[in-house]
Amino acid sequence: MLDFPVSWVRSQFPSLAQESNGKPFLFLDAPGGTQVPHRVIDAIGGYLSKYNANNHGLFATSRKTDSVIAHAHQAMGDLLGCRADEIIFGANMTTLTFALSRAIGRDLKPGDEIVVTTLDHDGNVAPWRALEERGVVIRTVDIRTADCTLDPESLERQVTPRTRLVAAGYASNAVGTINDVARVVELAHRAGALAFIDAVHYAPHGPVDVAALDCDFLACSPYKFFAPHLGVIYGKRAHLDRLTPYKVRPALNEGWDRWETGTQNHEALAGLVAAIGYLEDLGQRVRPGSGGRRSLLLSAMEAIQGYERELIGRLIAGLLAIPGLRFYGITDPAQFHRRTPTVSIRMANRTPQQLAQRLGEEGIFVWDGNFYALGLTERLGVEADGGLLRIGLVHYNTGDEVDRLLGELRKAAAQ
Repeated sequence: MLDFPVSWVRSQFPSLAQESNGKPFLFLDAPGGTQVPHRVIDAIGGYLSKYNANNHGLFATSRKTDSVIAHAHQAMGDLLGCRADEIIFGANMTTLTFALSRAIGRDLKPGDEIVVTTLDHDGNVAPWRALEERGVVIRTVDIRTADCTLDPESLERQVTPRTRLVAAGYASNAVGTINDVARVVELAHRAGALAFIDAVHYAPHGPVDVAALDCDFLACSPYKFFAPHLGVIYGKRAHLDRLTPYKVRPALNEGWDRWETGTQNHEALAGLVAAIGYLEDLGQRVRPGSGGRRSLLLSAMEAIQGYERELIGRLIAGLLAIPGLRFYGITDPAQFHRRTPTVSIRMANRTPQQLAQRLGEEGIFVWDGNFYALGLTERLGVEADGGLLRIGLVHYNTGDEVDRLLGELRKAAAQ
Protein backbone atom coordinates (compact mmCIF):
# COMPACT_ATOMS: atom_id res chain seq x y z
CA MET A 1 0.00 0.00 0.00
CA LEU A 2 0.95 3.63 -0.52
CA ASP A 3 2.98 5.11 2.34
CA PHE A 4 -0.08 6.54 4.04
CA PRO A 5 -0.41 6.96 7.84
CA VAL A 6 -3.49 4.76 8.14
CA SER A 7 -2.62 3.61 11.68
CA TRP A 8 -2.52 7.21 12.87
CA VAL A 9 -5.71 7.96 10.95
CA ARG A 10 -7.57 5.08 12.57
CA SER A 11 -6.38 6.14 16.02
CA GLN A 12 -8.24 9.44 15.52
CA PHE A 13 -11.66 7.76 15.14
CA PRO A 14 -12.91 6.21 18.39
CA SER A 15 -15.83 4.38 16.77
CA LEU A 16 -13.43 2.17 14.79
CA ALA A 17 -12.46 0.35 18.00
CA GLN A 18 -15.94 -1.12 18.45
CA GLU A 19 -16.73 -4.80 18.06
CA SER A 20 -19.56 -7.26 18.61
CA ASN A 21 -19.17 -10.93 19.49
CA GLY A 22 -15.44 -10.58 19.03
CA LYS A 23 -15.76 -9.16 15.51
CA PRO A 24 -14.57 -5.61 14.86
CA PHE A 25 -17.09 -3.32 13.24
CA LEU A 26 -16.23 -2.74 9.59
CA PHE A 27 -17.60 0.63 8.48
CA LEU A 28 -18.25 0.53 4.73
CA ASP A 29 -21.21 2.90 4.96
CA ALA A 30 -19.31 6.16 4.42
CA PRO A 31 -21.41 7.53 1.52
CA GLY A 32 -24.31 7.77 3.96
CA GLY A 33 -22.16 9.49 6.58
CA THR A 34 -18.62 8.98 7.88
CA GLN A 35 -17.34 8.39 11.38
CA VAL A 36 -15.84 11.40 13.19
CA PRO A 37 -12.49 12.02 14.91
CA HIS A 38 -12.43 12.30 18.69
CA ARG A 39 -11.50 15.98 18.43
CA VAL A 40 -14.84 16.65 16.72
CA ILE A 41 -16.69 15.05 19.61
CA ASP A 42 -14.60 17.08 22.06
CA ALA A 43 -15.28 20.31 20.19
CA ILE A 44 -19.05 19.76 20.20
CA GLY A 45 -19.06 18.91 23.91
CA GLY A 46 -16.73 21.81 24.68
CA TYR A 47 -18.98 24.31 22.96
CA LEU A 48 -22.12 23.03 24.67
CA SER A 49 -20.50 22.89 28.09
CA LYS A 50 -18.91 26.36 28.00
CA TYR A 51 -20.24 28.64 25.29
CA ASN A 52 -23.79 27.63 24.38
CA ALA A 53 -25.56 30.85 23.36
CA ASN A 54 -27.25 32.48 20.43
CA ASN A 55 -25.23 34.83 18.27
CA HIS A 56 -25.07 38.62 17.98
CA GLY A 57 -25.39 39.18 21.73
CA LEU A 58 -23.43 41.69 23.82
CA PHE A 59 -21.98 39.15 26.27
CA ALA A 60 -19.11 36.69 26.40
CA THR A 61 -20.70 33.40 25.38
CA SER A 62 -22.58 35.02 22.51
CA ARG A 63 -19.39 36.65 21.27
CA LYS A 64 -17.72 33.22 21.44
CA THR A 65 -20.55 31.86 19.28
CA ASP A 66 -19.96 34.67 16.78
CA SER A 67 -16.30 33.61 16.70
CA VAL A 68 -17.21 29.94 16.13
CA ILE A 69 -19.44 30.92 13.21
CA ALA A 70 -16.75 33.11 11.65
CA HIS A 71 -14.07 30.43 12.08
CA ALA A 72 -16.36 27.83 10.49
CA HIS A 73 -16.91 30.02 7.43
CA GLN A 74 -13.18 30.63 7.06
CA ALA A 75 -12.27 26.96 7.54
CA MET A 76 -14.85 25.85 5.00
CA GLY A 77 -13.68 28.52 2.59
CA ASP A 78 -10.13 27.19 2.91
CA LEU A 79 -11.33 23.66 2.19
CA LEU A 80 -13.18 24.69 -0.97
CA GLY A 81 -10.81 27.44 -2.10
CA CYS A 82 -13.14 30.42 -1.71
CA ARG A 83 -13.85 33.43 0.50
CA ALA A 84 -15.43 32.99 3.92
CA ASP A 85 -18.39 35.18 2.89
CA GLU A 86 -19.17 32.87 -0.02
CA ILE A 87 -20.11 30.03 2.36
CA ILE A 88 -23.68 29.37 3.54
CA PHE A 89 -24.47 26.88 6.31
CA GLY A 90 -27.76 25.14 6.91
CA ALA A 91 -29.43 21.99 8.18
CA ASN A 92 -28.32 19.83 5.24
CA MET A 93 -27.51 20.08 1.57
CA THR A 94 -31.04 19.21 0.42
CA THR A 95 -32.70 21.87 2.57
CA LEU A 96 -30.21 24.50 1.42
CA THR A 97 -30.68 23.55 -2.23
CA PHE A 98 -34.46 23.89 -1.93
CA ALA A 99 -33.94 27.35 -0.39
CA LEU A 100 -31.58 28.37 -3.19
CA SER A 101 -33.84 26.97 -5.91
CA ARG A 102 -36.74 29.07 -4.60
CA ALA A 103 -34.56 32.18 -4.68
CA ILE A 104 -33.36 31.44 -8.22
CA GLY A 105 -36.92 30.63 -9.22
CA ARG A 106 -37.97 34.23 -8.52
CA ASP A 107 -36.12 35.23 -11.71
CA LEU A 108 -37.33 32.40 -13.97
CA LYS A 109 -40.15 32.54 -16.51
CA PRO A 110 -42.37 29.85 -18.08
CA GLY A 111 -40.39 28.07 -20.75
CA ASP A 112 -37.03 28.63 -19.10
CA GLU A 113 -35.09 25.37 -18.81
CA ILE A 114 -33.10 23.64 -16.08
CA VAL A 115 -30.91 20.62 -16.80
CA VAL A 116 -30.53 17.79 -14.29
CA THR A 117 -29.00 14.30 -14.63
CA THR A 118 -30.07 10.69 -14.27
CA LEU A 119 -26.98 10.01 -12.15
CA ASP A 120 -27.67 12.46 -9.33
CA HIS A 121 -28.91 12.16 -5.78
CA ASP A 122 -32.48 13.47 -5.72
CA GLY A 123 -31.30 16.31 -3.49
CA ASN A 124 -29.93 17.82 -6.69
CA VAL A 125 -32.99 16.98 -8.77
CA ALA A 126 -36.15 17.53 -6.71
CA PRO A 127 -35.34 21.17 -5.74
CA TRP A 128 -35.11 22.05 -9.41
CA ARG A 129 -38.13 19.97 -10.42
CA ALA A 130 -40.10 21.93 -7.83
CA LEU A 131 -39.81 24.92 -10.18
CA GLU A 132 -41.96 23.16 -12.77
CA GLU A 133 -44.91 24.74 -10.95
CA ARG A 134 -43.61 28.09 -12.25
CA GLY A 135 -43.59 26.76 -15.81
CA VAL A 136 -39.90 25.86 -15.86
CA VAL A 137 -39.02 22.98 -18.19
CA ILE A 138 -36.77 20.23 -16.76
CA ARG A 139 -34.44 18.43 -19.16
CA THR A 140 -32.54 15.31 -18.06
CA VAL A 141 -29.09 14.11 -19.12
CA ASP A 142 -28.96 10.35 -19.70
CA ILE A 143 -26.22 7.88 -18.72
CA ARG A 144 -24.27 5.14 -20.44
CA THR A 145 -25.49 2.08 -18.56
CA ALA A 146 -22.40 0.00 -19.37
CA ASP A 147 -20.24 1.99 -16.94
CA CYS A 148 -22.77 4.35 -15.27
CA THR A 149 -21.19 7.51 -16.64
CA LEU A 150 -22.96 10.57 -18.00
CA ASP A 151 -23.56 10.41 -21.74
CA PRO A 152 -21.57 13.39 -23.11
CA GLU A 153 -23.74 13.62 -26.24
CA SER A 154 -26.88 13.74 -24.13
CA LEU A 155 -25.32 16.49 -22.03
CA GLU A 156 -24.59 18.53 -25.16
CA ARG A 157 -28.16 18.06 -26.45
CA GLN A 158 -29.89 19.00 -23.21
CA VAL A 159 -28.13 22.36 -22.81
CA THR A 160 -29.91 24.81 -25.11
CA PRO A 161 -30.21 28.60 -25.52
CA ARG A 162 -33.17 28.44 -23.10
CA THR A 163 -31.12 26.79 -20.34
CA ARG A 164 -30.93 28.91 -17.19
CA LEU A 165 -29.19 26.45 -14.85
CA VAL A 166 -27.36 23.13 -15.13
CA ALA A 167 -27.33 20.96 -11.98
CA ALA A 168 -24.91 18.04 -11.88
CA GLY A 169 -23.09 15.97 -9.32
CA TYR A 170 -19.33 16.06 -8.89
CA ALA A 171 -19.50 12.34 -8.18
CA SER A 172 -22.27 9.74 -7.93
CA ASN A 173 -23.15 8.70 -4.40
CA ALA A 174 -24.40 5.35 -5.74
CA VAL A 175 -21.74 4.09 -8.15
CA GLY A 176 -18.81 6.46 -7.54
CA THR A 177 -18.55 7.99 -11.02
CA ILE A 178 -16.67 11.32 -11.04
CA ASN A 179 -18.26 13.53 -13.67
CA ASP A 180 -16.48 15.94 -15.97
CA VAL A 181 -17.77 18.90 -13.99
CA ALA A 182 -15.43 21.31 -15.75
CA ARG A 183 -17.24 20.45 -18.98
CA VAL A 184 -20.62 20.87 -17.27
CA VAL A 185 -19.65 24.36 -16.11
CA GLU A 186 -18.27 25.25 -19.54
CA LEU A 187 -21.48 24.21 -21.32
CA ALA A 188 -23.66 26.04 -18.80
CA HIS A 189 -21.72 29.27 -19.09
CA ARG A 190 -21.59 29.04 -22.87
CA ALA A 191 -25.40 29.03 -22.81
CA GLY A 192 -25.46 31.96 -20.37
CA ALA A 193 -26.70 29.67 -17.58
CA LEU A 194 -25.69 29.06 -13.98
CA ALA A 195 -23.83 25.89 -12.95
CA PHE A 196 -24.75 24.15 -9.68
CA ILE A 197 -22.43 21.30 -8.64
CA ASP A 198 -23.34 18.79 -5.92
CA ALA A 199 -20.02 17.78 -4.33
CA VAL A 200 -21.52 15.96 -1.32
CA HIS A 201 -20.13 12.60 -2.37
CA TYR A 202 -16.89 13.85 -3.89
CA ALA A 203 -15.68 16.10 -1.05
CA PRO A 204 -14.37 13.30 1.26
CA HIS A 205 -12.32 11.81 -1.57
CA GLY A 206 -10.44 14.57 -3.36
CA PRO A 207 -9.48 18.25 -3.44
CA VAL A 208 -12.07 20.86 -4.41
CA ASP A 209 -11.14 24.21 -5.98
CA VAL A 210 -14.25 26.24 -6.76
CA ALA A 211 -12.21 29.11 -8.17
CA ALA A 212 -10.52 26.88 -10.74
CA LEU A 213 -13.79 25.12 -11.51
CA ASP A 214 -15.57 28.48 -11.92
CA CYS A 215 -18.93 27.01 -10.90
CA ASP A 216 -21.58 29.40 -9.64
CA PHE A 217 -22.69 27.22 -6.74
CA LEU A 218 -21.34 24.08 -5.10
CA ALA A 219 -22.96 22.06 -2.33
CA CYS A 220 -21.44 19.65 0.14
CA SER A 221 -22.24 17.98 3.44
CA PRO A 222 -19.71 17.94 6.30
CA TYR A 223 -21.43 14.81 7.65
CA LYS A 224 -19.87 13.02 4.69
CA PHE A 225 -16.34 14.25 5.50
CA PHE A 226 -15.81 13.46 9.18
CA ALA A 227 -17.89 16.28 10.69
CA PRO A 228 -21.40 16.63 12.20
CA HIS A 229 -24.70 16.96 10.35
CA LEU A 230 -24.62 20.22 8.39
CA GLY A 231 -25.21 21.48 4.89
CA VAL A 232 -22.92 23.84 3.00
CA ILE A 233 -23.36 25.81 -0.20
CA TYR A 234 -20.65 27.86 -1.84
CA GLY A 235 -21.98 30.67 -3.99
CA LYS A 236 -20.16 33.32 -5.96
CA ARG A 237 -20.45 36.54 -3.99
CA ALA A 238 -22.07 38.36 -6.91
CA HIS A 239 -24.89 35.81 -7.06
CA LEU A 240 -25.43 35.75 -3.30
CA ASP A 241 -25.73 39.55 -3.31
CA ARG A 242 -27.97 39.65 -6.39
CA LEU A 243 -30.47 36.94 -5.51
CA THR A 244 -33.22 37.56 -2.96
CA PRO A 245 -33.48 34.82 -0.34
CA TYR A 246 -36.61 33.91 1.57
CA LYS A 247 -35.98 35.02 5.14
CA VAL A 248 -37.59 36.50 8.23
CA ARG A 249 -37.83 40.30 8.33
CA PRO A 250 -35.56 40.97 11.35
CA ALA A 251 -32.69 38.92 9.86
CA LEU A 252 -29.69 40.89 8.69
CA ASN A 253 -29.60 41.61 4.98
CA GLU A 254 -25.87 41.37 4.41
CA GLY A 255 -23.21 38.67 4.24
CA TRP A 256 -24.07 35.10 5.08
CA ASP A 257 -26.76 36.19 7.57
CA ARG A 258 -29.25 36.90 4.79
CA TRP A 259 -29.06 33.26 3.66
CA GLU A 260 -28.63 31.38 6.94
CA THR A 261 -32.23 31.34 8.12
CA GLY A 262 -32.94 30.86 11.82
CA THR A 263 -30.49 29.87 14.52
CA GLN A 264 -27.65 27.77 13.18
CA ASN A 265 -26.32 24.55 14.71
CA HIS A 266 -23.47 26.25 16.54
CA GLU A 267 -22.10 23.12 18.21
CA ALA A 268 -21.94 21.40 14.83
CA LEU A 269 -20.03 24.37 13.42
CA ALA A 270 -17.51 23.96 16.25
CA GLY A 271 -17.23 20.30 15.27
CA LEU A 272 -16.74 21.25 11.63
CA VAL A 273 -13.75 23.45 12.50
CA ALA A 274 -12.26 20.51 14.42
CA ALA A 275 -12.82 18.13 11.49
CA ILE A 276 -11.01 20.48 9.13
CA GLY A 277 -8.27 20.72 11.76
CA TYR A 278 -7.94 16.94 11.58
CA LEU A 279 -7.45 17.17 7.81
CA GLU A 280 -4.84 19.89 8.37
CA ASP A 281 -2.93 17.58 10.69
CA LEU A 282 -3.13 14.78 8.13
CA GLY A 283 -1.75 17.15 5.51
CA GLN A 284 1.17 17.98 7.80
CA ARG A 285 1.90 14.27 8.27
CA VAL A 286 1.89 13.37 4.59
CA ARG A 287 3.70 16.51 3.43
CA PRO A 288 5.47 18.35 6.28
CA GLY A 289 5.93 22.06 5.75
CA SER A 290 3.11 22.32 3.20
CA GLY A 291 2.37 25.89 4.26
CA GLY A 292 -0.92 27.46 5.31
CA ARG A 293 -4.24 25.73 5.93
CA ARG A 294 -5.36 25.66 2.30
CA SER A 295 -2.08 24.07 1.23
CA LEU A 296 -2.22 21.51 4.05
CA LEU A 297 -5.78 20.60 3.15
CA LEU A 298 -4.85 20.08 -0.49
CA SER A 299 -1.95 17.84 0.61
CA ALA A 300 -4.30 15.80 2.79
CA MET A 301 -6.93 15.36 0.11
CA GLU A 302 -4.39 14.43 -2.55
CA ALA A 303 -2.90 11.78 -0.24
CA ILE A 304 -6.38 10.47 0.58
CA GLN A 305 -7.17 10.21 -3.11
CA GLY A 306 -4.01 8.23 -3.85
CA TYR A 307 -4.53 5.82 -0.95
CA GLU A 308 -8.19 5.25 -1.77
CA ARG A 309 -7.37 4.43 -5.40
CA GLU A 310 -5.22 1.56 -4.19
CA LEU A 311 -8.03 0.34 -1.94
CA ILE A 312 -10.61 0.51 -4.71
CA GLY A 313 -8.34 -1.39 -7.09
CA ARG A 314 -8.09 -4.21 -4.56
CA LEU A 315 -11.84 -4.19 -3.96
CA ILE A 316 -12.95 -4.12 -7.59
CA ALA A 317 -10.52 -6.86 -8.64
CA GLY A 318 -11.89 -9.08 -5.89
CA LEU A 319 -15.53 -8.31 -6.67
CA LEU A 320 -15.17 -9.07 -10.37
CA ALA A 321 -13.82 -12.53 -9.52
CA ILE A 322 -16.95 -13.55 -7.56
CA PRO A 323 -19.34 -15.79 -9.55
CA GLY A 324 -22.88 -14.48 -9.93
CA LEU A 325 -21.97 -10.90 -8.96
CA ARG A 326 -22.99 -7.98 -11.16
CA PHE A 327 -20.97 -4.79 -10.86
CA TYR A 328 -22.32 -1.34 -11.75
CA GLY A 329 -19.87 1.38 -12.75
CA ILE A 330 -16.30 1.91 -13.89
CA THR A 331 -14.05 -1.18 -13.62
CA ASP A 332 -11.08 -0.25 -15.84
CA PRO A 333 -8.04 0.53 -13.62
CA ALA A 334 -6.90 3.08 -16.20
CA GLN A 335 -10.11 5.00 -15.49
CA PHE A 336 -9.98 4.93 -11.68
CA HIS A 337 -9.24 8.66 -11.68
CA ARG A 338 -12.87 8.96 -12.84
CA ARG A 339 -14.34 7.25 -9.79
CA THR A 340 -14.44 7.41 -6.01
CA PRO A 341 -14.05 4.28 -3.82
CA THR A 342 -17.82 3.71 -3.78
CA VAL A 343 -19.23 0.72 -5.66
CA SER A 344 -22.63 -0.88 -6.13
CA ILE A 345 -23.33 -4.52 -6.87
CA ARG A 346 -26.03 -7.17 -7.01
CA MET A 347 -25.71 -10.91 -6.45
CA ALA A 348 -27.70 -13.54 -8.29
CA ASN A 349 -28.84 -15.50 -5.25
CA ARG A 350 -29.82 -12.69 -2.85
CA THR A 351 -31.58 -9.35 -2.88
CA PRO A 352 -29.50 -6.33 -1.82
CA GLN A 353 -31.43 -6.21 1.45
CA GLN A 354 -30.77 -9.87 2.21
CA LEU A 355 -27.08 -9.42 1.46
CA ALA A 356 -26.83 -6.25 3.57
CA GLN A 357 -28.49 -8.06 6.48
CA ARG A 358 -26.10 -11.01 6.19
CA LEU A 359 -23.08 -8.71 6.15
CA GLY A 360 -24.47 -6.69 9.04
CA GLU A 361 -24.69 -9.82 11.15
CA GLU A 362 -20.96 -10.28 10.53
CA GLY A 363 -20.22 -6.73 11.68
CA ILE A 364 -19.83 -5.37 8.14
CA PHE A 365 -21.91 -2.24 7.54
CA VAL A 366 -23.13 -1.50 4.01
CA TRP A 367 -26.24 0.07 2.50
CA ASP A 368 -28.95 -1.32 0.25
CA GLY A 369 -31.65 0.43 -1.77
CA ASN A 370 -31.46 3.48 -4.03
CA PHE A 371 -29.58 5.90 -1.71
CA TYR A 372 -31.85 8.68 -3.07
CA ALA A 373 -30.27 8.18 -6.51
CA LEU A 374 -33.74 7.24 -7.72
CA GLY A 375 -33.20 8.25 -11.34
CA LEU A 376 -30.23 5.91 -11.57
CA THR A 377 -31.86 2.81 -10.05
CA GLU A 378 -34.90 3.34 -12.25
CA ARG A 379 -32.70 3.74 -15.35
CA LEU A 380 -30.78 0.56 -14.48
CA GLY A 381 -34.03 -1.35 -14.01
CA VAL A 382 -33.32 -2.39 -10.43
CA GLU A 383 -35.53 -0.05 -8.39
CA ALA A 384 -38.49 -2.45 -8.24
CA ASP A 385 -36.21 -5.32 -7.24
CA GLY A 386 -34.52 -3.83 -4.18
CA GLY A 387 -32.05 -1.46 -5.83
CA LEU A 388 -28.34 -2.00 -5.23
CA LEU A 389 -25.92 -3.02 -2.51
CA ARG A 390 -23.50 -0.14 -1.91
CA ILE A 391 -19.99 -0.48 -0.49
CA GLY A 392 -18.28 2.81 0.39
CA LEU A 393 -14.64 3.08 1.40
CA VAL A 394 -12.87 6.07 2.88
CA HIS A 395 -9.30 6.64 4.01
CA TYR A 396 -9.76 5.10 7.47
CA ASN A 397 -10.47 1.73 5.83
CA THR A 398 -7.67 -0.78 5.21
CA GLY A 399 -6.66 -3.47 2.75
CA ASP A 400 -7.31 -6.12 5.41
CA GLU A 401 -10.88 -4.82 5.77
CA VAL A 402 -11.36 -5.08 2.00
CA ASP A 403 -10.18 -8.69 2.14
CA ARG A 404 -12.56 -9.46 5.01
CA LEU A 405 -15.50 -8.11 3.01
CA LEU A 406 -14.50 -10.07 -0.08
CA GLY A 407 -14.27 -13.24 1.96
CA GLU A 408 -17.82 -12.84 3.25
CA LEU A 409 -19.13 -12.08 -0.24
CA ARG A 410 -17.45 -15.19 -1.63
CA LYS A 411 -19.14 -17.26 1.09
CA ALA A 412 -22.50 -15.71 0.24
CA ALA A 413 -22.05 -16.43 -3.45
CA ALA A 414 -21.21 -20.07 -2.78
CA GLN A 415 -24.34 -20.76 -0.68
